[in-house]
Amino acid sequence: MLSLQEISDRMEIQILMNTYSNAIDEQAFDRLDDVFMPDAYIDYRALGGIDGRYPEVKAWLKSVLVNFPNYFHMVTNTELTFDGDTARAKTICFNPMDTPLPQGGTQVMFLGLWYVDQLVRTPKGWRLQQRVEQGCFQYNVPTHVQIPTA
Repeated sequence: MLSLQEISDRMEIQILMNTYSNAIDEQAFDRLDDVFMPDAYIDYRALGGIDGRYPEVKAWLKSVLVNFPNYFHMVTNTELTFDGDTARAKTICFNPMDTPLPQGGTQVMFLGLWYVDQLVRTPKGWRLQQRVEQGCFQYNVPTHVQIPTA
């Protein structure tokens, strides 16, 4: 049986995952300050991004995502393992992105991935200390978009 603390922790982390997705999708990047630890390590290389510490990756997100007219992140099936004030999570993400084409128009590509996270409980709630993307599938990716293949 889950304790009230574990129920609360699980709900807080699910809210954190949703906050991340909504902040990215709304390009409200300062909201990510409530998701990541200031020194968090983020690795988006599996799907063509960068890796580095949170401030660098946040700046990169701001500069790159403006190039995509429409996209969203649907996150689900978060599996959690707790160890005191730390946790590990693995979450499925489905990420369709409307991608501009060099000749004009757009094409929707579909990306499937997992977020593999390390979290820490802070006085302000749970925060991501590390996020690593693991690629699963990619479909309809335009030839001019560089995404590593598995």
